[in-house]
Amino acid sequence: MLLLVSCGNDDSSGTQDDDGTMQSSVPNILLIIADDMGLDATPNYNIGSQKPNMPNLQNLMNNGITFNNVWANPVCSPTRASILTGNYGTNNGVTRVGNQLSNSAHILQNDMANYATALIGKWHLSNDVNQPLSMGIDYYAGILSGGVDDYESWSLVENGITTTSTEYVTSKLTDLAINWVEDQDQPWFLWLAYNAPHTPFHLPPTELHGQGDLPTNQASINSNRLAYYFAAIEALDTEMGRLLQSMTTEERDNTVIIFIGDNGSPGQVAQAYGQGKVKGSIYEGGINVPMVISGKNVTRLNVTDNNLINATDLYDTIVELSGNTTTQSNNSESFKAILSSTTSVNRDYLFSEVSYVGGTADFATRNVTHKYIRFTDNTEAFFDLIEDPFEDFNLLDQTMTSNELEIYNDLKSELDNTLN
Repeated sequence: MLLLVSCGNDDSSGTQDDDGTMQSSVPNILLIIADDMGLDATPNYNIGSQKPNMPNLQNLMNNGITFNNVWANPVCSPTRASILTGNYGTNNGVTRVGNQLSNSAHILQNDMANYATALIGKWHLSNDVNQPLSMGIDYYAGILSGGVDDYESWSLVENGITTTSTEYVTSKLTDLAINWVEDQDQPWFLWLAYNAPHTPFHLPPTELHGQGDLPTNQASINSNRLAYYFAAIEALDTEMGRLLQSMTTEERDNTVIIFIGDNGSPGQVAQAYGQGKVKGSIYEGGINVPMVISGKNVTRLNVTDNNLINATDLYDTIVELSGNTTTQSNNSESFKAILSSTTSVNRDYLFSEVSYVGGTADFATRNVTHKYIRFTDNTEAFFDLIEDPFEDFNLLDQTMTSNELEIYNDLKSELDNTLN
């Protein structure tokens, strides 16, 4: 996430740089989503003993804010729908992979007046090649489904037309993004949804990563998945950097860049989290995701932030950054003030969920210190995330203090209110 500029709807207004160049007061906004990249696979987070080399993301961190307490959903489609609509899955209808977003849903791009909008990359919200366009996105190109079988032979959908691409996915999506940005002559909002580092584990082109000359046979990949997973992440970072470098200094300095993961790391490569507490689960390893914001009016530089932020909150934040407003009643709360204020507080509670075939679901809510989970079989768990960040000790298995009991009852009540 990069570059916040004071906002307004008249892009003819602005301020002068030292050289006299006029800078628009309306920022471009770039939202980059990594697929299946948890905290344990992200630099600057103290979870995971091994990390990929990501100099471009590191640069954003050095010049911005790294957020510690961002909740998404345990799997990709619900997270994407929650960002797109500003609503929890219980309110937008997408609570698991396989649910389809209604064509009548009001989406973020509908509130971006005076902006050109594009979504490039993974959609995974329906099988309708025309859905992104019919819902109000100006340009769509990417992967309609949840992923690809082969990173170098895959189905590319571009404005409703499907072709086969033999270009490395991460590079092709970046090419499309660069071309689209270069064509814009008004403020733009680009949602760039990489499918990397989602499976299949593979070896990207050599020049895109630093994991070395690894074998490409499946047996070697299966025996050393983490190296190939990191290679895909490093390729993503390289291509993200290429996109940023393709912009003029003026344009890059007038762009808000948001980087976020859609859910935790998959179990085959997850580090630190216990078995069953990774992608697909309602535990922290499934829902606590990396997010970084850096840029012009982000005055808090090279810092970490512990505010509670939900993926839904990107909706109202991006709309506010654009100088627009929304009349929609949703589950989004703008955190724009946090970008320049250490005293700003976003939320008191977070919420996440995942449903299963048959209609059962796991739900979770947390406050600053504790987390409550209600599982599909109505069993419960209650954790002190400060003392027990990996959720190893269920406080319900012991005699709780009066303070713990008060927090437990409060979180149960908050969850019931969210669901009702």
